[in-house]
Amino acid sequence: MQIYQPLTGYCFNSDTLFLFDFIGQFSPKNALLEVGSGSGVLGLLLARDFKIDLTQVEKQELFFKYTQKNAEVNSIEHELFHSDFLAFKTEKKFDFIVSNPPFYHGGVCRSDDVVRHTARYNEHLPIEPFVEKVSKMLTPRGRFIFCYDPVVLPQLMVALQTNKFKIEDIRFVYPKEGKMASLVMIHARKGSKSMMKTHPPLYSFVGDAFSQEAKKIYAKTSTHSIKCDMD
Repeated sequence: MQIYQPLTGYCFNSDTLFLFDFIGQFSPKNALLEVGSGSGVLGLLLARDFKIDLTQVEKQELFFKYTQKNAEVNSIEHELFHSDFLAFKTEKKFDFIVSNPPFYHGGVCRSDDVVRHTARYNEHLPIEPFVEKVSKMLTPRGRFIFCYDPVVLPQLMVALQTNKFKIEDIRFVYPKEGKMASLVMIHARKGSKSMMKTHPPLYSFVGDAFSQEAKKIYAKTSTHSIKCDMD
């Protein structure tokens, strides 16, 4: 899949590809909403590999254009809205809502670039209103699958429980053995009575080389990034 991205600034990374692989375990189907499409890669990969009715929401005009472009060049049907998710309105309910949202918190080193800042920091999509809005837009047994910074997992768990979600699956991503987790991927479901499954860790690297699992994910996604200017 060809993915057009900005010449400089924020681009998708392995987090999105690992999340795509995680979502695939739950065989997405029917109506699926991607929150914060960026260049569109997560939703478009899911539409390529699964029978879904894809809707995408993107707040930033620049990335809205990249999502449009990438859907066109890869011949993927979708419905795209240029909107802040918290202000997004539709009568449609979704069976799946997926997202690699801006999740860096205020304590990390901040970027002065407006586009990069909006794509990365959770002040642009705070946890509590984000989860509450997702809950309202899902079908009664709908699934919410997303990734986040592990350091705020307690806050995520409270927000999910408050909005009647049950975490069914959780998996941590580590740069390599001996390092702290850099990402947590969560599959939560409304009205679930299932026990939570903690999946084996995913390591990005073994030594200085990609892990075998990471290599398999990169091969399966098969993305080719093309840097270009959309302005």
